[in-house]
Amino acid sequence: MLKKEKKLQRAIVRFGTAYEFCAKTRFMEYKKHERNMPHCLECGDRIRYGRSDKKFCCDDCKTKYHNDQARKGRAYRLKVDGLIRKNYEILDEIIHEGRASADLGELMLKGFSPGMGTSFRRCGKHDVYGCYDIKYIMSTTRLFSIMKIENL
Repeated sequence: MLKKEKKLQRAIVRFGTAYEFCAKTRFMEYKKHERNMPHCLECGDRIRYGRSDKKFCCDDCKTKYHNDQARKGRAYRLKVDGLIRKNYEILDEIIHEGRASADLGELMLKGFSPGMGTSFRRCGKHDVYGCYDIKYIMSTTRLFSIMKIENL
């Protein structure tokens, strides 16, 4: 026993306290096992429990995230619908004036969006566009054959 005590005292003198001795000699060092914890898609907090492919930390975050996604989609649809309605109003105004064609630059000054419509088809060499019940042929500078489709 005396021999062991002397050995321990020499070790303490050489390495310091027993804790430092263990740390320096890597005695009883445990490798901490940590799983890769994902982050919540809504709030960004770490998800500390549950399945490894879990995406939300709680039901409130999950609900808020999906409501935000639906709101973004709804806002986009309303914006597109607004542009198509504006095009329809402009084309309807031209029809009421009795014109069958119009300059694209003039229409764009009124707010016409050339890429927005409800239908498109290629008819021979022409591209025929539709905006609800109005159809027209569009070239690079003008709109031709603007007319309402009857008997829908």
